[in-house]
Amino acid sequence: MQLHTVVPVQNFSSSLNYQSKIMSMGSCFAEHISEKLAFHGFSTLTNPFGIIFNAVSIQRLVERSINREWFSAEDVFLNNELWQSYEVHSALSTTDSEAYLAQLNAHLKVTREFLENTTHCILTLGTSWVYTHQGKIVANCHKVPNSQFEKKLLSAEENQKALQKIRDCIQQINPNIQFIFTVSPVRHIKDGYLENHLSKGNLLQAIYNLQQNPNSYYFPAFEIVMDELRDYRFFAADMIHPNSMAIDYIWERFTAKAIDNACEPIMKEVADIKRALHHRPQHQNTLAWAQFQNQLEQKIAHFKQRFPEILLEQ
Repeated sequence: MQLHTVVPVQNFSSSLNYQSKIMSMGSCFAEHISEKLAFHGFSTLTNPFGIIFNAVSIQRLVERSINREWFSAEDVFLNNELWQSYEVHSALSTTDSEAYLAQLNAHLKVTREFLENTTHCILTLGTSWVYTHQGKIVANCHKVPNSQFEKKLLSAEENQKALQKIRDCIQQINPNIQFIFTVSPVRHIKDGYLENHLSKGNLLQAIYNLQQNPNSYYFPAFEIVMDELRDYRFFAADMIHPNSMAIDYIWERFTAKAIDNACEPIMKEVADIKRALHHRPQHQNTLAWAQFQNQLEQKIAHFKQRFPEILLEQ
């Protein structure tokens, strides 16, 4: 008896492996997947400019990075004792303007250098709703009064145009890069329930149109949560964000189709080592703990001999 629907996931023709370099940008859900990849020893760079929810803001940051359009004093402002930029997340804000600009430009440099050798770029979109300030779409409002912004809904065509520009821009320096698109399953119900569906629909239409191009793959994280899990036991206390059980399930579906099967035993070994490294005993001054540490050191040394390219410390 079939008691639930199972969302089909396509095989990815260019699977991830331990030679892959993976850039992940977008919503908070992008960070969940990237954290799983990093935990299992894959080479990743995640949201160098913080969490970004819309395609146009990601496009702008990618263009800045590729074209070396450095941030200047005109791109930052002082608000609530912090220097901030409408192009990046507030997590990067600092109290010193020079340090802030130096940090932003360092992130541009790192992003470009990583993209030059990236094999896979994961783009996770959260919403089509955006806010504009003086006619420009912002990535973050930084708690500036609402009266200074106008809200608008990006159409499917506008989202598609932004995503296409991201692809074209990155392929200027890395023509063989593979793109993995996802839509965040986090519902932006503050925009309204109908408005959230319109927003997600525009994102899905944009990505669907882009799938006709080569080097593109769509992973249905949104559909897995909405159509397969579809139960509040898979959500956090706010009833909006998927909980750890849902994220683990999505990760299992992702690894089954997007990661090379040959990586599975290595991933298990990395996970075992990571868990052991994170283990904290009740009593450290014991013979048992000393033996545990000695065995772990030997296990790590043996692993590094076989797989020197895998960073256990990441």
